[in-house]
Amino acid sequence: MALTVAVQMDPLETINIAGDSSFALMLSAQQRGHRLFHYAAEDLNWSHGRLWTKARPVTVQRVAGDHFTAGAPVSLDLGEEADVVLMRQDPPFDLGYITATHLLERISDRTLVVNDPASVRNAPEKVFVLDYARFMPPTLVTRSLDEARAFLKEHGAIVVKPLHGNGGKAIFRVGPEGENLSALIEVFNQTWREPHMVQAFLPGVAQGDKRIVLVDGEVAGAINRLPGEGEFRSNLAVGGSAEKTELTAREREICDALGPELKRRGLIFVGIDVIAGQWLTEINVTSPTGIVAIERFDGTDVAGLIWDAIERRIAERSR
Repeated sequence: MALTVAVQMDPLETINIAGDSSFALMLSAQQRGHRLFHYAAEDLNWSHGRLWTKARPVTVQRVAGDHFTAGAPVSLDLGEEADVVLMRQDPPFDLGYITATHLLERISDRTLVVNDPASVRNAPEKVFVLDYARFMPPTLVTRSLDEARAFLKEHGAIVVKPLHGNGGKAIFRVGPEGENLSALIEVFNQTWREPHMVQAFLPGVAQGDKRIVLVDGEVAGAINRLPGEGEFRSNLAVGGSAEKTELTAREREICDALGPELKRRGLIFVGIDVIAGQWLTEINVTSPTGIVAIERFDGTDVAGLIWDAIERRIAERSR
């Protein structure tokens, strides 16, 4: 099954191929004989019922500094000439991201978009997870300083983070004395119009923040991410390190609860974050990562599992 695959992502020139999940997916697709095209979300065009983009045909190779070759841009009709669109641009989950989901939704009956654009739009990381509050640490969503102070008084130490942030950016720990909480909420309110997420600080984060990858609702693998020196954030993007891990019984319970709904929504590639083996904090659906590290530690070809799921979905559509 040779497919035409259009990859909507950030510039190929800027990625770090050592750990980039989008690049791993492109390599795996190419190994299966699929044709690759690359374009940016801002290059989408719609007119007369057609969605198209200027896309470059690309080939990829695992050679740092020489990891891709691109041909001249062509006009690619995503509804008629592409079999799969991988929506892999990094957040922020802003109006540009949301608009891209609206446009891609218009071709999703003809072209498989991964992840499903309507489901991505309706399941931002720190909002979708509220459907599973029974697995979450104590959580408050607010713009109110008074509410944040009351929550701090109740829980002793808290973490404040943007509701639509990513990669561990702009996450702050506030201690029991509430140092700078008022200034922090003031800055957050000036920077973002939406509410913010406030959660009880979990000391167990020192033992790691586990990234578990689910493919079409099934567990594909996991890594444990440890905070760097002087940090409480464990995201690899802010200096965390990864190690091999196994799932706890609680984590399997979480995955069993999420899996059927992820599959129903067409969320084929999802990464969830669990702290201290029990606290679910995020369900990452926009541009999840972690598959390169999982393969390094476990030898699991997660990219291959994702393409198996994509090819299976396309075969089911053609019946």
